[in-house]
Amino acid sequence: MWSFPQIDPIAFQVGPLAVRWYGLMYLFGFVGGFFIARWLARRRGLALNNEQLAEAISYVAIGVVLGGRLGYVIFYNLPFYLSDPLQVFAFWHGGMSFHGGLLGAALAGWWYVRQQGMPFYPAADCIFAAAPLGLGLGRLGNFINGELYGRVTEVPWGMVFPHGGPLPRHPSQLYEAFLEGGVLLAVLLWLGTRVRMDGAVTWAFVGGYGIIRFMVEFFREPDAHLGLAWGLSRGQYLSAAMIAAAAVFFWVRRQRPARPAR
Repeated sequence: MWSFPQIDPIAFQVGPLAVRWYGLMYLFGFVGGFFIARWLARRRGLALNNEQLAEAISYVAIGVVLGGRLGYVIFYNLPFYLSDPLQVFAFWHGGMSFHGGLLGAALAGWWYVRQQGMPFYPAADCIFAAAPLGLGLGRLGNFINGELYGRVTEVPWGMVFPHGGPLPRHPSQLYEAFLEGGVLLAVLLWLGTRVRMDGAVTWAFVGGYGIIRFMVEFFREPDAHLGLAWGLSRGQYLSAAMIAAAAVFFWVRRQRPARPAR
């Protein structure tokens, strides 16, 4: 059994303002994502300047936050928020949904590129290729906070989390940080530099994340107020929908083979 590292969730404090590691992870993810997306855009010959890319990522960031919050409200705890609607705006109490954030990011990005008169998929492919960096860093932030821990386990690397009771649990946040932030990022960058099918990277991200999340959910502690339905969590059902949507996209495009990158 490993000891849970006692890392202060607050990175630093300026007067009454406390800056938390979790928030910094989002910042690092968006900044790092900008440079990855810019590199891939240039590699693919996409006419997307620094200002446009920064604006696009800003819109996507807003979509992530708003969509993530609304997704959590709708998918995970709707009865509670219907009974107390003002709690929807209480972001400091936590509660974000990746699946809602993905929908918000896609809609915000689509709206922005449409206003700029650009085709959606070429820009989306570059931005979504960089998304795993933010996901991986976000999971590290979850780990530092000691939240979203895994199920009770007897594996040698199990950890006793501060709010997870006395038994060791899977450090599922680290599983996701590695798979979402490392493996998926490498796959998408490889795909982005070798395949020119518009939308391939975007939907590979959707399907790849869905597969990873579906698998890791077997090790995560289910939400106490939701539990499992037929042995699967709410996150697994949403992830299965992502996998199915990605499969449909590639099935439809099967008659239009990808062009190798030059």
